[in-house]
Amino acid sequence: MRRRDTRTGQVVLDDIDQAIIANLQTDGRMPYSKLGPAVGLSEAAVRQRVQRLLDDGLMQVVAVTDPLVVKGSVMALVGLRVQGDSRRVAEEIATMAESIYVVAISGSFDVIAEFVCDDHEHLLNLLNDRIRNIEGVASTESFVYLQLYKHTFAYGAS
Repeated sequence: MRRRDTRTGQVVLDDIDQAIIANLQTDGRMPYSKLGPAVGLSEAAVRQRVQRLLDDGLMQVVAVTDPLVVKGSVMALVGLRVQGDSRRVAEEIATMAESIYVVAISGSFDVIAEFVCDDHEHLLNLLNDRIRNIEGVASTESFVYLQLYKHTFAYGAS
């Protein structure tokens, strides 16, 4: 069973939870009748484990597309330098439909966000009309994706 590391406060997954996650990362539609035996549990037991991982917010099962393959999509990573509370700016960026990844960081940027837009004009409007008008945003630096070489979500399981 999983536990919480008393030193870091992070959740530590046991071998079975890690095996469940690894199998679902390979095939998110794997039936419980195959998943259970693959991880050494009955179908009912694995169903309970999966539901607990989902309910506890430790795992999501989602379909992932490659935005650069979808016609007309433009992806960009945008670094933001913020004056004032970077958490507030990150929270506002996170509410935007175009944002798919938003983190507060240390270094030369205060916030980094990844966006998916319909086209270059959409990206320009997003940057110029919305992001740069957020109170506290001092500057932005954009990195438009030309080719995606790796985009994986296969982490969290050994």
